Amino acid sequence: MGGRREVAAPFVVHGPSGVAIRGRLKGLTAGDERVLCLVSGHLGSLASRDLKARCLAGLDHDSEQWAQRKRALTQESSSRWAGSITKATHDQWALARRGQIAHIQSLEAGIGTITHRLSLPVGEKGTKQAPGGYRTRQEWFAKSRRLHLLEDRLQAVRADRETGRVRVVRGGKRLLNTRHHLKSAQLTEEQWRSRWEAERRFLQADGESGKRYGNETIRVTGDGEISIKLPAPLAHLANAPQGRYVLAAKVSFAHRGEQWADRVAANRAVAYRIHEDTGRGRWYLTASWTIPPVQTVSLAAARAGGLIGFDTNADHLAAWRLDEHGNPTGNPRRFFYDLSGTAGHRDAQVRQALIRLLRWAKRHGLSIAIEDLDFTAEKTREKHGRRKRFRNLISGMPTSRLRARLVSMAAELGITIVAVDPAYTSKWGAQHWQKPLTSNNRKTTRHDAAAVAIGRRALGHPIRRRTAPPPHDRSDRVGHRTVQAESVALEREGNRPRIPGPRTRSVRAGCGENAVDQNAQHRSGRSAEHEPWQQDSLPLSL
Repeated sequence: MGGRREVAAPFVVHGPSGVAIRGRLKGLTAGDERVLCLVSGHLGSLASRDLKARCLAGLDHDSEQWAQRKRALTQESSSRWAGSITKATHDQWALARRGQIAHIQSLEAGIGTITHRLSLPVGEKGTKQAPGGYRTRQEWFAKSRRLHLLEDRLQAVRADRETGRVRVVRGGKRLLNTRHHLKSAQLTEEQWRSRWEAERRFLQADGESGKRYGNETIRVTGDGEISIKLPAPLAHLANAPQGRYVLAAKVSFAHRGEQWADRVAANRAVAYRIHEDTGRGRWYLTASWTIPPVQTVSLAAARAGGLIGFDTNADHLAAWRLDEHGNPTGNPRRFFYDLSGTAGHRDAQVRQALIRLLRWAKRHGLSIAIEDLDFTAEKTREKHGRRKRFRNLISGMPTSRLRARLVSMAAELGITIVAVDPAYTSKWGAQHWQKPLTSNNRKTTRHDAAAVAIGRRALGHPIRRRTAPPPHDRSDRVGHRTVQAESVALEREGNRPRIPGPRTRSVRAGCGENAVDQNAQHRSGRSAEHEPWQQDSLPLSL
């Protein structure tokens, strides 16, 4: 028990706080695309300049500097465009700061692991709690050099953190590095250039409640007509009054279209973003808005009637239904998906598996228990060493995206999600539930047993089962039962049936005490010790 960590209590996951839907802009003319490229390119250059100013300000930035940046941008665009640009810049800078913290934590974890392993003799075996020494002197020497490299990186990142310096690339660092590997990415220089320019454009506007259709900058009417407020330098391109440009294309939303129409009709705030997919040659419009937090039920209500526990794996979701006492009912269910191929294919596979899981839970009116799992700190090569296959496995598991999608989809169906601590669920599930749940007609896998462990932890029951009773040729020949019932259940520890005949050589037939009466047992700390027939200990001296 000394090496085990504290297990956190389960909790009900809150619903999503925002909604985003996307629709394609069909029927754009060449003139519309030209105007969109000019407007987004001009605003993108302003966003780049504003991001540079924000990064130079560092930790000394305050509300007055924010106002100055906004006034400078207003002269070349409009007050609303300037507000959207400065807000996006602030969010991007804050995201980079959070990335610095994560990078520092990763470097500290790697340095700690290497330092520990270097302090051990070469070839010493490790334990389940800590790794052992390195295998060879060559590996020890290579890791000692890597330790100095990580320490230098940590010192540089800490210095940037203290001074407020961040490293941000508009358009993405990955796409920037792709420029040096065009052949492996199967891109030409012109294709990469078009993608780079498209990613650095800026054409998004925040909504305003009370304004017409919920947004004055990018206005979308109820029938899908789109008009854009042009920046001051491009006002000569307007084809509508008040410096606006109306696109020939109209947009429609197949998903949550009714919710969006209700907000637009009530003039409630809706934010819009227009972007180009250069790979497909299409333009899209994304509408987003915030929603009030979903009223979640209590943990006790989520546990009533049992729930479904499921375990996330590299190629499937293993799920099992449990009753309110923590007993598995029925057979395990497995929802498979394929994470190979493009990002769109992987996302569709995960979404389809979640749909099948949620339909099963909705049909039985049950909550769902998941692990509060994140592999961000588990993917380092210092933690798993040469286990590259295992590192690739956990790197490919979409834990964060799957959890976000599950919470969002479950909120629409009214299904409660309960998150539990992932500690020891796979280990204890396989140890205590895999063999008892395996029969001639059912093969229980380790993942199925982990789903049972997750469900029992969400219900508040211990994962480990009771010790099995002794065989009939030992002790009292019956032993304690292994029923999985609540402590308040009736007749949970009832009297054992009386066995005819003498139970021991010193007790007559029919005179044995029932195991339920603990005070009648001849054990230390029980009141039976103080009965007058209890033999006193022999004196040690006269």
